[in-house]
Amino acid sequence: MPELPEVEIVKRSLKNKVNYKKIKKIIITNRDLRFKIQRNFEKLLEGRSITNVSRFSKYIILALDNLNYCLIHLGMSGTLHAINNKKKEKITNLSFYHSKILPIKHNHVKIKFSDFTIIYNDPRRFGFFKLLNNKKELKKYFQRSGPEAISSKFNFKYIKYKFINKKKNIKTFLLDQNFVSGIGNIYANEILFCSKINPLKIVKKLSNIEIKKLEKYSKLVLNLAIKFGGSSIKDFKNVKGVSGSFQNKFKVYDRENKNCLRKNCKGKIIKIFISNRSSFFCKSCQK
Repeated sequence: MPELPEVEIVKRSLKNKVNYKKIKKIIITNRDLRFKIQRNFEKLLEGRSITNVSRFSKYIILALDNLNYCLIHLGMSGTLHAINNKKKEKITNLSFYHSKILPIKHNHVKIKFSDFTIIYNDPRRFGFFKLLNNKKELKKYFQRSGPEAISSKFNFKYIKYKFINKKKNIKTFLLDQNFVSGIGNIYANEILFCSKINPLKIVKKLSNIEIKKLEKYSKLVLNLAIKFGGSSIKDFKNVKGVSGSFQNKFKVYDRENKNCLRKNCKGKIIKIFISNRSSFFCKSCQK
């Protein structure tokens, strides 16, 4: 699943293509995504102009000229492709991995503009589109979501308060979008390694120093991932043909039985499952 850095890359690519563009036509070939696309979706979007493309957590937000909003969530396998209406292009993918051949049978939504078309492709169909009527509805939709880890709201005071008397382990906590938005399994592993925190450690037992490290490295890891174009677990290339490369900087994720990369540590990376999610860490230096 794309996490905050990957969705940020998609958002930036999409914004460069569609900002201030008028939607000419919507074609839906399959409404049965994670949530069924509403029947009047086409009517409500056709003729509208996109005034801004933003992101919160793992959601892409299209602002429309009638003050409505369209949310796009990529789910597990959703990708967005920009197809030139007049000529074929080798690289069409706006998303976090690149497929040389666009698998047409999984094209579910087409958003047509004057000179190009945005195609939503999703083999597993866990993504979705949702229309909201105004900014008040948008705020309400995210009211239970925690702050993004890269925001100033995700700070020592907030984290410490949330951890009071909580008996959940820190790995599960980091994946809870009500606590912090945008962190998924890959980056939770990397953040905990950098913070020298065992993923099984109960949050109420974390020291002030550990909480400060958690705040620091949550921001550092995610911002670094954005800088390097996200993590290309598959062959990701954006529309400019540039691959994401943060996977080359993984310290623990998918490194089971390999030597710990921390200086002066002689431990090995082990893999366990926490809440049915793979967790990689070094028992020697993550206490």
